[in-house]
Amino acid sequence: MPHSSAPEIRSNVDLSGLSSFRLPARAAELVVLDTPEQLEALPASDAPELVLGGGTNTLFIGDFPGRIILNRMRGLRFRRDGDSVLVTAAAGENWHALVRRCLDRGLYGIENLVMIPGSVGAAPMQNIGAYGVELSDLFERLTARDRLHDRWVTLERDACHFGYRDSRFKSFDRDRFLITEVTLRLSQTFRPNTGYASLAGELERLKIKQPSVRQLAAAVMRLRRHRLPDPARLPNAGSFFKNPVVARTQADELLAEHPELPHWPMPEGRVKLAAGWLIETLGWRGQSVGDIGVYRNHALVLVNHGRGSGDELLALIDAVRRSVHEHFGISLEAEPQLVGIPTSSDLNTGPASIPDPLEQRE
Repeated sequence: MPHSSAPEIRSNVDLSGLSSFRLPARAAELVVLDTPEQLEALPASDAPELVLGGGTNTLFIGDFPGRIILNRMRGLRFRRDGDSVLVTAAAGENWHALVRRCLDRGLYGIENLVMIPGSVGAAPMQNIGAYGVELSDLFERLTARDRLHDRWVTLERDACHFGYRDSRFKSFDRDRFLITEVTLRLSQTFRPNTGYASLAGELERLKIKQPSVRQLAAAVMRLRRHRLPDPARLPNAGSFFKNPVVARTQADELLAEHPELPHWPMPEGRVKLAAGWLIETLGWRGQSVGDIGVYRNHALVLVNHGRGSGDELLALIDAVRRSVHEHFGISLEAEPQLVGIPTSSDLNTGPASIPDPLEQRE
């Protein structure tokens, strides 16, 4: 790609408005990228670097001592390929807006992923998914800058190592690639995917047996609005904990004691369990540490009631994890990326003093 003038580098930047959780934090440097060419002209830095998109999957628990690269690249292309259409979106495009544009053009397969917050570039990082569909089901390829070898690369699906809410970009190759565009393969024929239990239940409640794409998307949005608060009104990062995937033997032991525990079969004989059910059963819904709390309408969501801190968030995360592990033997993992240096250097004393709601109830 041709070189371009270097982007502006700003110093000592407030980050609270760049993350949907809105915790107080600052960065030593901030760079806004509008084009891929600007990346080549960006001066090198020995400080840590972090690429940020919509800020819905990154929580700043404290100040970041390095450079934040804010991806604001825009652009959208459509190309027919046989019976399907290849949709290429720049990484800075809004994911929900992309879904709506595709549905407006009669392109299907993406409708179950409507209303997921964040940018297109962040979607492959955690292999976003909802209501029975994952990004990897639609994924064709992506273009990225390989910063380790200083070159442009195109990565097909297998090269991305997608897993449940995971990919190489989030795990073993974190921070190596800066994604500039993503290509999806969508169908021109609508085949509704209604197998997910809560979605099927919502359609049944509405007495819709054969939904149109608009009806299906509307049902998904109703479910998401009920489950997730609007981050503009109540700061949050969506579903906070991953649904744990365990061995069949461990799942059978838990289900023998808790037959009502929602679960789903996974590849290689493993079983996915509902993290929200585990947390809610232990009484955490509505509980808070300072201004950081478990959302009153859904135990899988953590929220910032306005003046929360990174220390309070870490304390609540640790308390919930300890509680679930002690009662169920399950280790929960956070979906969002936690970034920055918290104010306190000793958080071990805080979580232990937070009372377990189940023990309080007993």
